[in-house]
Amino acid sequence: MKFSNFFSPTLKNIPAEAEIISHQLMIRAGMIKQASAGIYSWLPIGLRVLKNIENIVRDEQNKAGAVELLMPTIQSADLWIKSGRYNDYGKEMLRINDRSKREMLYGPTNEELITDIFQSYITSYKDLPKNLYHIQWKFRDEVRPRFGVMRGREFLMKDNYSFDLSEEDAKISYDNMFTAYIKTFLRLGLTPIALRAETGPIGGNLSHEFQILAKTGESTLYYDKELEKVNTKKIDPQKLQSYYATVDDLFDENECPIPKEQLNISRGIEVGHIFYFGTKYSKKLGAYVQNNKGKNIPVHMGSYGIGVSRLVGAMIEAFHDEKGIKWPLSVAPFHIVIINLMMNDEKCEKLSLELYNKLKKESLEVLYDDRDYSIGRKLSDNELIGIPYQVIIGKRDLKNNLVELKNRFNNESKKISPDEVLNILLDRVKSIL
Repeated sequence: MKFSNFFSPTLKNIPAEAEIISHQLMIRAGMIKQASAGIYSWLPIGLRVLKNIENIVRDEQNKAGAVELLMPTIQSADLWIKSGRYNDYGKEMLRINDRSKREMLYGPTNEELITDIFQSYITSYKDLPKNLYHIQWKFRDEVRPRFGVMRGREFLMKDNYSFDLSEEDAKISYDNMFTAYIKTFLRLGLTPIALRAETGPIGGNLSHEFQILAKTGESTLYYDKELEKVNTKKIDPQKLQSYYATVDDLFDENECPIPKEQLNISRGIEVGHIFYFGTKYSKKLGAYVQNNKGKNIPVHMGSYGIGVSRLVGAMIEAFHDEKGIKWPLSVAPFHIVIINLMMNDEKCEKLSLELYNKLKKESLEVLYDDRDYSIGRKLSDNELIGIPYQVIIGKRDLKNNLVELKNRFNNESKKISPDEVLNILLDRVKSIL
């Protein structure tokens, strides 16, 4: 993609309405534009990151055995009335009437709808277990939406739902999703900390929330340092759940069960939540199956959510510096940006296009900054956007057959030959993707 053909409206100044760093940088980098309070348009740079995160989330769900479907954003109120949650949910639920005066709602979650789908088709224990998921936009009418996509009213969420014959089987499904979540966040380059949590309006008696470490996080976490040493190839959900971890308002130094030298204190951001709630919804909504003795019994259920759009903001909180965003390669809008500092120089233009075309042929995502802007503007824009690898081509270095290769994630740079830069990029990027 050539930057001159792309749409990425960057801003120099910090927007007055943006309180936290991720909101500031997302607006300045041209990732989002506010449509109304807590509701955003996703511009091309932001959408590319959002889709990359979504694809990783989807891939890990598929690997864990979950099956994707898609449910609508607008739901009938009938199922929610039947489950007893229509009035309990409160003002966060956006309620509407269609032209026939039927009560409808913009779904904040999907326990009712997925249970109705399940009970319509599955009646035998032989068809269990099942785990169904979708990635869909949701709406919760926050009293005071703030912090950009971190606490918006409209948000993209992955939510899935497990159906099992017994509590024992349901907890196997729960641990399977727990493991999938750890793998997902580690693959995104994050450090996840799982904490026992309240079940809230979802219900049930078993729940974990997943926080990712970020220096600018909204919560203070107290946890066993072993939680930062997870081996992705040997994840033991029961062991991870046994480690001590809590948030600031629940921490009591006098009752902490681990020694001080084993305790880590960090800031975190919640990005996921999982629940086991037994037969709460299956009994009310008729999700029964016949067991091997011919008896109809309610299925045991769990639900599992990841805030996909929230993760974009959370990752910026985790990966940024004073110049802008520092995207991990796995979710970056582009893998490489070629920055031509001298658009009017024939040799700079020729080499820039050669590298651009060679890297594209290798199926890498490359942005060529061919804009006729000042050197300072080009460099600052690209620092702000945070593409992992920058190839900076200037007239002075090119006289010595050199270009600058910069790793935006660690800000290390070196000057090497064009052939070397091509080989290094192919090796580094392809080894990770």
